[in-house]
Parts: sequence; C-alpha cells; structure tokens
Amino acid sequence: MLMEETTELRGQEQTQKSEETTLQIGNYPVMQSALDVLEALGKKNKIILKSKGNSIPNAVAVANIITEKMLKDKSKVEKIILDTVAAAGIGNMTSTIEIILTKN
Repeated sequence: MLMEETTELRGQEQTQKSEETTLQIGNYPVMQSALDVLEALGKKNKIILKSKGNSIPNAVAVANIITEKMLKDKSKVEKIILDTVAAAGIGNMTSTIEIILTKN
C-alpha cells in the first residue's frame, strides 16, 4: 500500500466506539491510490482521505474516481473539511483537506 493508513477515533464518534480508517494521499499515481481506497472501503464503511499542499488535487481526484466511477450509487462524499496551517513565525501557509467517504 502506497499510503499511510491509520485508525483513529474522532469527535462524537469517540463515545460510540466506532473506528475510522484514515488514508494519507500523496503524490502517488491516482489510480493506484484509488485502488488502495477501494480496498479500504471493502473493509470499512467509512474512510477519511487526508492530503496537504500540492497533493490536494490527487485526493479530490481519488474521491471522484471512487464515487463517480468505481462505486457509483454505492458510495458518497459525506463531508469535506478544508483548513490552512500557518508555520509559527515563518509565514508559510499550507492548505489541508479531509474528505470523508462512506459506502452505502
């Protein structure tokens, strides 16, 4: 698997004891990343795609491939979270994205 996979509890779901799979999307081939996401969706019903900087378009492309091509009408984008992180004192800013995909 090309991407880093982690399992973490988030927000209100911590009280429900549900686990989510988080995949870091980098500058890897988009179709390989999409196949990794498809494999993860086979194991869990909800995954989170995370990306930052120049690899954000890859994460969006992977989400589109999954929801519009591979699992059309069987999956959806539940939520998209955009954020910007500023480095302390330097002034550099890095954009981040989280795309939450669910399988119907």
